Amino acid sequence: MSLTVFFFYLFAVIAIGSAFMVISSRNPVHSVLFLILTFVNASGLFMIAGAEFLALLLIVVYVGAVAVLFLFVVMMLDVDFAELREGMLQYLPIGGLIGLIVLIELLAVIGGWVFAPGATAGGAAPMPDLTQTTNIVALGNILYTKYVFFFQLAGLVLLVAMIGAIVLTLRHKPNVKRQDINVQNARSRETAIEMKKVKPGQGV
Repeated sequence: MSLTVFFFYLFAVIAIGSAFMVISSRNPVHSVLFLILTFVNASGLFMIAGAEFLALLLIVVYVGAVAVLFLFVVMMLDVDFAELREGMLQYLPIGGLIGLIVLIELLAVIGGWVFAPGATAGGAAPMPDLTQTTNIVALGNILYTKYVFFFQLAGLVLLVAMIGAIVLTLRHKPNVKRQDINVQNARSRETAIEMKKVKPGQGV
């Protein structure tokens, strides 16, 4: 057994085990930590397959941002997940139906790949020679030339989603005090300081 095959099975076994622990752990903080472990091992599998861009994307985006954000939200909000699981059975038929549809689609894709491997190769773009360049350079060349408008459109959709999230979370509530820089700068001595004359022995 070569070293590459050994690390492939090592990363695969740890990724499957940690993915199972994500859905079976009772503590949500432990679930998020196992999710981070799953992402790290999946990144190792991508690195072995030669897709270093996807490997670094998993580490930087999913582990460095999404999973850590999940962890902080779960720890700060202290969500009662036992109460959320009480109504899980009423959504079980719909979830089972969606899972069955996804399983049928996966079996159809795997069956088509096994019985007709050349069926999907007709409309695919020619693969670049990865011995002359890396897949990051090849992905950048095709992304910023052939699909540049779709890439810009995806960025615009994400920008609109980000602005919408900011607008929804910054609604001014009447019982929440907010800082107003203009009011603070316009304060004078008369409005900022109030003089009180206290009689001896009476206090404030």
